Amino acid sequence: MPPRETRRHILAAATTLVATLFAFPALADTLDTGDTAWMLTSTALVLLMTIPGLALFYGGMVRKKNVLATAMQSFAAACLMTVLWMVAGYSLAFSDGGAFNNYIGGLSNFMLAGLTKDALSGTIPESVFMTFQMTFAIITPALICGAFADRMKFSALLWFLGIWMLVVYAPVCHWVWGGGFLGGVGVLDFAGGTVVHINSGVAGLVTAIVIGRRTGYGTDNMAPHNMVLSLTGAALLWVGWFGFNAGSAVGANGSAGMAMAVTQISAAAAALAWMFGEWVLHGRPSTLGIVSGAVAGLVGITPASGFVGPTGALAIGILTGLICLWGVEYLKRTFKYDDSLDAFGVHGLGGIVGAILTGVFAVKAIGGTPGGMEGNWGQVWIQIVGIGATIVWSALATFIILKVIDATLGLRVPREVEIEGLDINLHGEVVQ
Repeated sequence: MPPRETRRHILAAATTLVATLFAFPALADTLDTGDTAWMLTSTALVLLMTIPGLALFYGGMVRKKNVLATAMQSFAAACLMTVLWMVAGYSLAFSDGGAFNNYIGGLSNFMLAGLTKDALSGTIPESVFMTFQMTFAIITPALICGAFADRMKFSALLWFLGIWMLVVYAPVCHWVWGGGFLGGVGVLDFAGGTVVHINSGVAGLVTAIVIGRRTGYGTDNMAPHNMVLSLTGAALLWVGWFGFNAGSAVGANGSAGMAMAVTQISAAAAALAWMFGEWVLHGRPSTLGIVSGAVAGLVGITPASGFVGPTGALAIGILTGLICLWGVEYLKRTFKYDDSLDAFGVHGLGGIVGAILTGVFAVKAIGGTPGGMEGNWGQVWIQIVGIGATIVWSALATFIILKVIDATLGLRVPREVEIEGLDINLHGEVVQ
């Protein structure tokens, strides 16, 4: 028998020979037509959320004299964010930022450099991934417009939303999804609870406070002029949200299927919770209440949609609906800020509640990470860290952007323009 040292060398050589003979080449990204088809569909669904979904939802909730101006804000945002995302936003969010990669991407994909017909992102064309993420960059700034409806200059709005997307949205997107520090510490955000909803909701609250309350706030009748438009818009948002959440699986797979199921459950539960809560408070349910509740439930499930099961979705929907109702009915009235269409009350609060409850109800068998209900209560603290970082950056950067624009262009329309209406004064058009 050979000595021990010789046997060890023979065994090592044999192991190397077997590994060489039976080694498999590293798997490269390969196009999957099923995944690609689903992501093309999801991209269209998410764009549908802004135009016409959000345009109709917000447009129906303002007074008739401002409906065109409000709807145009969503449409203009879709156009402006598309160009800015193509020029620099995608690169800042998803490219390697080198020494600063924890906080912001680089400019290696400036003007979509390197984006070819055959370039892949996983199993789908990178062009599809880029456009899918573009639709998120479109709707997030557009959501902010609900907080300052009826009173911002259109020129100021374009500058504000454009700068905000590049300075606030793109970095937070990178923090969570592009290789930044929040993703690194384990923050769970499947489809945008922090990136989209907390980010836009906090920015909306800051904007509402900085620009001030509408003329006649608290005395004039500011009821929605056309709830049919808002209900239609909310329905389009709901349908589009399947692309938003299930599309964030970036494939046609079980994760997408579960995300779709929990999205539907949470939206319905929140709509009922808001409706019955309003029924108790005011003695009758309203159309505005049930559609607001549905949107709140969609917001709440967004960060959790790839991590929780049906039971968690039901709880998230009920709690988000009730807490957002409290935010709209009592928090806003207590502090007397004029969040015109409740961008913070629904998206800010809903995003915060949903992000925290993601840490509570996350299921390891679904998303790979256990939550508090499975013994991992530390995940709740990680979620709170993500919420806090997003709130601080969004609030601070939004405040500075607004102050600079106010000092240069001015943020608010003159009082007489606000009283007569933005449609006729800013755009020379009216709804008959």
